[in-house]
Amino acid sequence: MTEYWFYHLETSMLEGVLPELLDKTLTRGWRALVKIPSDRLLYMDKFLWTYRDDSFLPHGRDDQPMGDQQPVLLSADAQSSAGHDCVFLIDGAEMNIDESTSRCIVMIDGRNESSVQTSRQYWKKLKAEGLNLSYWQQNDQGRWEKKA
Repeated sequence: MTEYWFYHLETSMLEGVLPELLDKTLTRGWRALVKIPSDRLLYMDKFLWTYRDDSFLPHGRDDQPMGDQQPVLLSADAQSSAGHDCVFLIDGAEMNIDESTSRCIVMIDGRNESSVQTSRQYWKKLKAEGLNLSYWQQNDQGRWEKKA
C-alpha cells in the first residue's frame, strides 16, 4: 500500500528541500517522478543540474528522449505513477497513484494559502479512503517534525 507523506514547507522554499528528498529517494534505489506545473518544469530541470557546485541530481524530463530511463523523471503531464517507487506532487499537481508506488510525497507551500487548502482537501479525500497518511511540518529551525 502506498504511503502518502505531506511535507508542509514553513521556513524553506521547495528548492531548499526537494534535492535532499530526491537524493534520499535515490539512495534507497528508488525511481522518482516529480509532477510539477509546466510553467516551473524548465526551471526545475536546470536547477537540479546546478543546485550545488559539487554535484547534481541525475534526471530527465518526459518530453525529452530517454527521459523515462532516468532515475528521476520530471513531468508536467504524467497521469500515472506506474513504474516509479516515489512520486512528488508539487503545487497541487495530481495523478493516479499506482498501487506499486511505495510513497507519494505531497509538497505544501506554507506561504501559499491556495496550496495549503488544496492539500487539506487532498488529505481529507485520502483519509476517507483509509489510506496510510503522514504529515510533516518544518519547525523554526527548518527540521521536519511528524505531526500526524
